Amino acid sequence: MVEKVLVVDDEPSIVTLLRFNLEKAGYSVITAEDGKTGLDMAMAEKPDLIILDLMLPGMDGMDVCKTLRQEKIKTPILMLTAKDDEFDKVLGLELGADDYLTKPFSPREVIARVKAILRRTNMNEISDDVAKDEVIEIGELTIFPEKYEAVLSGTKLDLTPKEFELLLYLANNQGKVLSRHQLLDAVWNYDFAGDSRIVDVHISHLREKIEADTKQPAYIKTIRGFGYKLEKP
Repeated sequence: MVEKVLVVDDEPSIVTLLRFNLEKAGYSVITAEDGKTGLDMAMAEKPDLIILDLMLPGMDGMDVCKTLRQEKIKTPILMLTAKDDEFDKVLGLELGADDYLTKPFSPREVIARVKAILRRTNMNEISDDVAKDEVIEIGELTIFPEKYEAVLSGTKLDLTPKEFELLLYLANNQGKVLSRHQLLDAVWNYDFAGDSRIVDVHISHLREKIEADTKQPAYIKTIRGFGYKLEKP
């Protein structure tokens, strides 16, 4: 089955470049020139991946991403930004984007990112690391892999897809010290040129949602100079 990619960008040259290279790589491509149309197409066409520009007329990429995640649509999103701005990158990831690229970019890099994201998504769907009906319990934290849900002390946690995947990977490796590089490779399936800030941002937001005291975390412990581990309080 041919995987479908939705490209949302208002620059015709970018759309043409992406369409040509994605189709050459074997993907089916649909396009939108503004955020509202892109949002409607994402919901109606159910693409396998969305390449979403940050700066769009009308509804911008951040709002499109936020709305999709609020609607529980888990389609992976590759965010494009013309700004080399750390705030934009971090905010996009916080809202549920899976990856980002700064313009200008090479077609080869786009295809590599698309393949990595889709490979990770497909592996998550067929992974048998945890049985689909198995529930993970760690202290007051309960994780339901099949439902993509986590509950703390009886209250459902409001997690982005990426936060849930990170939490699930930590839980599957309970008690093990995991480096930032291991987490990048396992959860994002991409090296990110060693950009460990992505992991740190998501760990920080996970702690805000599951820890009673983020300065003295009971579940997610920092192993200074190396990474993190999840353990029972």
